[in-house]
Amino acid sequence: MKPEPEDEPPQAQEQLEAKPRRLYQAWKGNNIFLCGGRLIFGPDAASLLLTTFLIIAPTIIFCYQMKSKFHHSSSTGQQHMHRAALVIVIITTIMDLVFLFMTSARDPGIMPRNTRAPPEADELLLGSNTPSMDWSDGRTPRMRFRRPKDVIVNGFTVKVKFCETCLRYRPPRSSHCSICNNCVHKFDHHCPWVGQCIGLRNYRYFFLFIATSTFLCIFVFVFAWLSVYSQMEDNGGSMWMALRKEAYSFALIIYTSIVVWFVGGLTVFHLYLISTNQTTYENFRYHYDKKDNPYRKRIAANFAEVFFTKIPPPMANIRSWVGEGALEAGFYTPYIGLDVTTPREKIDLERENKEVLVGGVQIPTVLQNIDYGSFEDSSEDKNRIEGEKTVHFPSAWAQGNEGAGTSATATTACNDETSEDDLNEIDSPNIASTQASSEANTEPPGQTDRMEEALERKNQRSNTI
Repeated sequence: MKPEPEDEPPQAQEQLEAKPRRLYQAWKGNNIFLCGGRLIFGPDAASLLLTTFLIIAPTIIFCYQMKSKFHHSSSTGQQHMHRAALVIVIITTIMDLVFLFMTSARDPGIMPRNTRAPPEADELLLGSNTPSMDWSDGRTPRMRFRRPKDVIVNGFTVKVKFCETCLRYRPPRSSHCSICNNCVHKFDHHCPWVGQCIGLRNYRYFFLFIATSTFLCIFVFVFAWLSVYSQMEDNGGSMWMALRKEAYSFALIIYTSIVVWFVGGLTVFHLYLISTNQTTYENFRYHYDKKDNPYRKRIAANFAEVFFTKIPPPMANIRSWVGEGALEAGFYTPYIGLDVTTPREKIDLERENKEVLVGGVQIPTVLQNIDYGSFEDSSEDKNRIEGEKTVHFPSAWAQGNEGAGTSATATTACNDETSEDDLNEIDSPNIASTQASSEANTEPPGQTDRMEEALERKNQRSNTI
């Protein structure tokens, strides 16, 4: 008789209930996936709503103004001009929104992650001290990092670094985006206005988006001034009266004059980057203006590389099926479970942790570090200790308080009533801590009792002082 699913062991039930997942469902980055992983957005994709509003709102105002002027125009030439301006603005706005969507909803060039470091990465390890982990004793452990590799690009040596998050060596011109938590091929920057990284696969659309936005701003700005100028002619050349009657045009002039400085300046800057075959990240970090750029070609070839080459397919197949547990969540830190202390450091730690012994009795570390110089003797105490014998503490304790400013009266004064046995115990020579502890364990019971009594009497007299 076949057992029912309820009678099966828990592991078998979990395997039956476990459903296969796609890669985007187990992806460890911060991306937002829609339409089954076909659309990829950044974690700040909500900024697209603001960007879309900043594009559509002035366009609607401009179209409303052109439509009203079209109906009130007396000449046919003005009607044709207003109609052409209306059509151009609508087409440009649609193109601008399409380029914005293609930039923000497209895979920018995300590189796949590894579940473990490749073998060649473990062969290139570098030991260094890092303050990222502090132990209780104030020491920093010795961590191990993977060294960068040298790659030859067009006759130039380029260093490629290992990404500890993605567990892979990043190809040249790649970088890890801290916002999206992904390595992106030919990383340019992360744009908060489009809510996505700008990389190899969407840089073309990003440039077309900012270039179209610049053209739209300039076009609206010019036609708004033309409307104000025509109104000035109808009102005897009064600028103030023309601006009052053309309130929408005045608002568009102010808005476009502000926005064009941002998108226009960004367009000019990226024209320069394309002509020199740089990315924003490379321009700010490597300063190729001051040294050779291994990727630079002729200006025509640089533009052709951006606009007329085929966009490569995605490196990470986000919609592919993965096994259960193929990608574990969480940040991977290598060698975190290994003992990162060298043998010599272990010996130093053991020496530092040993207790100072006085007469076979361990002295706590807190008592060793007390600044006895802060205690001052009163006049009564000074009269009281006149004629007393001077007894030195063991050198081990003295050395422990050497840098703490130990007072001579506090560390050398003892009572006259101290017996010879007590003095012999206290004036014992300086010995290693391990030898003292072993001898204390082998001493007869009677001698240990005498030592404890002598120490108690000494502590009582010290308290009275």
